[in-house]
Amino acid sequence: MPNQNNQATKAEVQSTELNKMPVPGKDDTEFSAEEAAEAFQENQSSSSKSQDQ
Repeated sequence: MPNQNNQATKAEVQSTELNKMPVPGKDDTEFSAEEAAEAFQENQSSSSKSQDQ
């Protein structure tokens, strides 16, 4: 019989990062037009400030 001390427990296996169930929406790359407009506005205002310096 193999040595049981070298084997991971069920809890250890289930809690490893690669064995976790994916979280719905966590890796979504979609965003709304409003979010894009806000990011664009913020980027433009910060880049204009840096050009003034």
